[in-house]
Amino acid sequence: MTGTSYGIISPLANRVRMIVDEAEFDLGRWYATIARERVEVWYSAPTAIRMMMRAGAAAAEGHDFSSLRFLASVGEPLNPEAVIWSQKVFGRPFHDNWWQTETGGIMIANRPGMELRPGSMGKQLPGIEAGIVAREGGHLRELGPGETGELALRPGWPSMMRAYLHEEARYAKCFADGWYLSGDLAMRDADGYFWFVGRADDLIKSAGHLIGPFEAESALVAHPAVAEAAVIGIPDPAAGEAVKAYVTLNPGYAPSEALERELRGHARRVLGPAVAPRELAFRQSLPKTRSGKIMRRLLKARELGLPEGDISTLETDES
Repeated sequence: MTGTSYGIISPLANRVRMIVDEAEFDLGRWYATIARERVEVWYSAPTAIRMMMRAGAAAAEGHDFSSLRFLASVGEPLNPEAVIWSQKVFGRPFHDNWWQTETGGIMIANRPGMELRPGSMGKQLPGIEAGIVAREGGHLRELGPGETGELALRPGWPSMMRAYLHEEARYAKCFADGWYLSGDLAMRDADGYFWFVGRADDLIKSAGHLIGPFEAESALVAHPAVAEAAVIGIPDPAAGEAVKAYVTLNPGYAPSEALERELRGHARRVLGPAVAPRELAFRQSLPKTRSGKIMRRLLKARELGLPEGDISTLETDES
């Protein structure tokens, strides 16, 4: 329903002409379409943006992007490097935002005219009350700036889901103490900007540290050799869990022991030894859903020899 709302109903209601390119990724065709059709608002997935980065700024040369006035991403958190890169290449940055199918629309966003902070989801939209909460003594406590907890919303916004079909208990579990619980971990800074940490079920607990995969993945993507990264926790007898990373490489780089050591050293310098990956593996591609989200659970299932579950939404399936 969310896709129907912003993909069909909203464009019709606002008399917007929308272009949807459903064919295989072809950067030359994308760039040519933007120039030929004078596209003004470009909405794309972080996976596609990272693929553009992988192709390099040279691929954009000779194309006219002057019609663009706003760029936004969708589907998963946007690495800060992608925001900075798009500003340099297109003259405008991609803007991150946050929503879920359950919310029926965007709840938190980097809106036009706001100061952009690369890596942040932005601020709550007008009429939306968002907070960061934690369970304490059987109840929820709203956390202050700089504290990490579960991202929650005050119920009652117009597009809020009304039920999970035939799953009343699951729906009821999403609400507590006057909050809708998203299952996403985040932090809000002193200026009201929200920062994604990770899904609660993706959190890695290592030697007393709680590690959000997105933080480690962003640190790896900041290295010029890395196109994409996915981080999971694997069992460790001493630490409980250790961080393992899977990376794909940009053109001009090849897997090697020397590069593996360099990437792990880079992560240690950026994140510190407690958070940085202890193991790193190279992959040709990472498993993703058709919407472009990296499937960490599938990587973890394969790592631990567990059942992979439903992979019908898988876009690529290379080990």
